Amino acid sequence: MDISIAGGPLSGMMIGVLVAVVALIFVMRYYLSKGSEGGLAEKYADKPGKSPLKARAKYPEADAFSLSGTFFNLGLVVSIGLTILAFSWTQYEEKIDIPEDALVMEDDIEIEPPRTAEPPPPPPPPPPPVIEEVPEEEILEEEEPEFVDQSVDEETVVERPDPVEDAPPPPPPPPPPPPKPKVEEIFKVVEQMPRFPGCEDLPSKAEKDQCAQRKLLEFIYKNIKYPAIARENGVEGTVVVQFVVDKDGSIDDAKVVRDIGAQCGQEALRVVEMMNNQGLKWTPGKQRGRAVKVQFNLPVKFRLE
Repeated sequence: MDISIAGGPLSGMMIGVLVAVVALIFVMRYYLSKGSEGGLAEKYADKPGKSPLKARAKYPEADAFSLSGTFFNLGLVVSIGLTILAFSWTQYEEKIDIPEDALVMEDDIEIEPPRTAEPPPPPPPPPPPVIEEVPEEEILEEEEPEFVDQSVDEETVVERPDPVEDAPPPPPPPPPPPPKPKVEEIFKVVEQMPRFPGCEDLPSKAEKDQCAQRKLLEFIYKNIKYPAIARENGVEGTVVVQFVVDKDGSIDDAKVVRDIGAQCGQEALRVVEMMNNQGLKWTPGKQRGRAVKVQFNLPVKFRLE
């Protein structure tokens, strides 16, 4: 017998059984309390039971123990049924619609320059200079300087200038500028490309790569939500999100390098950034046996059914 029940119907059955048991308790209480009325107290006032076992019920007409076998069989049937339902509980995997060419990009990625506002017009040219006429002035003749004889002979006394005081030492040279911070190289292709987590237990590299690719697509298309504005306007296409897988497996510098508009780029970027928010660590890429930063381009396809 093959029985499979989802969690929702099984929970409903359990609640129904619980309600039925509570209802049965109240019905039996009402039935027994109604049977104990009608002068039974006066009838059995002077008739004690022959034995404590037979006298366990105060009034034989309202003996609850007479139905113990029936309730035992009913409880046994209910418990067996619930056990079968519990073993038949089946948890179905959520169906994720992944396009067949999910990781295929039709052409090379061209990073579009950011759109900025138009520059203001250049200022008007300055007005041309006004040429003013300068009146002619009389040229005064300069007087010739008086000639001074500066010849020196043996009897001429030459006065020495006062000695120059010692100048202060020059200031020390400025310290050398600090070295530029070392920019770590970001690779695009390495010997071992980074992999999405969850497939490290597989034996071969090919199986790990195939499993990581499948899990990455399942994560993306399970969490992606088609923007309402894009659905209403029939916007379809491929958004490309570029990010860097760091040496510790975290996602860094995620950005949209190709967008189709209608908030599709923001939605794809949100899903990629969920990896860091959920603590998912990639297996970092390796070059010559050491972990390096690797740039990754992820296409996300938006298609209306």
